[in-house]
Amino acid sequence: MNAPQTGPEDHTAAEDQDAGSPACVMSFNANDASGASGIGADIATIAAMGAHALPVVTSLLIRDSAEVFESHEIDAEAVIDQARSVLEDITIASWKVGFLGSAEGISAVAEILSDYTDTPLVSYLPNLSWMDEDAQMGYLDAFRELILPASQVLVGNHKTLTDFLLPEWDAERSPSARELAVAAAEHGCAYVLVTGVQLPDQFIDNVLASPQGAVAGERFERFEASFVGAGDTLSAALAAILATGTSLDVAVSEALSFLDQALDSGFRPGMGGVVPDRFFWALPPGEQPPEGAPTEGDITDLNDQLPPPHTRNVH
Repeated sequence: MNAPQTGPEDHTAAEDQDAGSPACVMSFNANDASGASGIGADIATIAAMGAHALPVVTSLLIRDSAEVFESHEIDAEAVIDQARSVLEDITIASWKVGFLGSAEGISAVAEILSDYTDTPLVSYLPNLSWMDEDAQMGYLDAFRELILPASQVLVGNHKTLTDFLLPEWDAERSPSARELAVAAAEHGCAYVLVTGVQLPDQFIDNVLASPQGAVAGERFERFEASFVGAGDTLSAALAAILATGTSLDVAVSEALSFLDQALDSGFRPGMGGVVPDRFFWALPPGEQPPEGAPTEGDITDLNDQLPPPHTRNVH
């Protein structure tokens, strides 16, 4: 992996960052007032991993803990100004890209990323079925053209990535993680981290793959719960770990382990889904997870659910 670096006019991370200070991770994501997904999830996860979050808000999600109702875009210049102001002052070690609001938002973020090509980028693609069809198609086309080529890793649910990368797939079997990685590589993305791969037993698989095959992964025992924010949690954790210079395969294993424990300790703040507890490790010894924590059964991230929000498919 290439060492993280800043833009053309800045010093390297090693020169500017004080010894022992946390790595800085810039996240581009929507604000979710429920705190379950989006920029709030990224901030909590990055902090839980011991890094410092630099949050850039790209849009405003109107949602509760069960479903997304709509999104309000933030002006693309305002997104650029948020990021540039910080980047002129602070050295970053990795990026996380979540929901960018619109095709215009994607273009604005891609403009920034193009100046920092050696800094690892983790991109997360949530399910966007709540969007208007034309807006969704425009968003996905822009994401495919501008974000994928800059991404070291694309993170997403198996169904979501299949629809995005292999929309004409018509075989009876689902595509493998390697086949998804081959499709992503055609757009310049080196790896995919595919979550929620259904297995015939009481487990689901999560696989990091390149076009050559599976590289790393972990199996999760199924939980009987619908989750909100699992994908944002996993991708933010991966970005934070990569910011320390950890190799990708090790970083993926650590991020998946963190997610598994966060889901196991998850809580239900409202009438919708279960939110991962990103600070599960801060519970006093012997204290039980909060009431409403998931039990063994199905894993579903409501951000990746089709149709949202009340089914309990295995993801």
